[in-house]
Amino acid sequence: MQKTPFNHTDTLKAQALFLGQEINLQAWENCHRLATLPLMVTTGEHGCAVLLGYGAVVLFGLDSVEKVAFLSQLSPIVSSSFADPETEEVEMHISRTEGERVKDGKIFLQEFSIERLQIVADLLAKSVVLSHYETSLATVFDQIEPFAASLQRENRSRRQSRELLRQLGTTLLVQHKIVGRVEIIDKPEVLWESPQLEHLYQRLEDEYEIRERHHALERKLELISQTAQTVLEFMQHSSSLRVEWYVVILIVVEILLSLYDIFLQA
Repeated sequence: MQKTPFNHTDTLKAQALFLGQEINLQAWENCHRLATLPLMVTTGEHGCAVLLGYGAVVLFGLDSVEKVAFLSQLSPIVSSSFADPETEEVEMHISRTEGERVKDGKIFLQEFSIERLQIVADLLAKSVVLSHYETSLATVFDQIEPFAASLQRENRSRRQSRELLRQLGTTLLVQHKIVGRVEIIDKPEVLWESPQLEHLYQRLEDEYEIRERHHALERKLELISQTAQTVLEFMQHSSSLRVEWYVVILIVVEILLSLYDIFLQA
């Protein structure tokens, strides 16, 4: 495996961004690849980037000008871009005498090897994805309580019901995203080739509370799903009740017409 451009520095900054719903990695052909799974490419004068197909990118050692230039190049292959991408930054340092660890919000590594940067990128990317959907679900939760209260009132708005169901349906796609594509709690494939970095991965995973945040999201998604089911059943019941009243009215009208005919014949 190739070496990174950071062999002559002891400090390195990393920034993760959740740019959109998907990055077309196959379209990123004209680049110098340092590694795959996840894809790592050189960029800028002395920097590199890790691209994740689910829409996140992690930049290493880029200044502000290089960052803007790289993101502009990346923009055409990002699907459903976010207007305000979630972002997270961290400072990394070389520490050859002490163990690899996280201290005071900084990551200490034995070296800036490709495998280590891939692990850092994997966890930073998962962290910004979780942050994005934590914010999205918080908005939906703010809408659930007043809607649930409106179910008790006679003058509830059916338009409000349909709008909330639409938002709930969109939110439920989060589960497919974080479980099916991002694979939040799955370990990166680089650990299969470098099992000695398992301890580093676990420390970073604990630092960013990846599993805890993932489980919290799952619980919220389950509650939203139950709410959507309840709303659907309620709306179906309301519709069925109206249909029953229509049938009763038609029967009454038919009886009245029959009585009217009998009265005329008499």
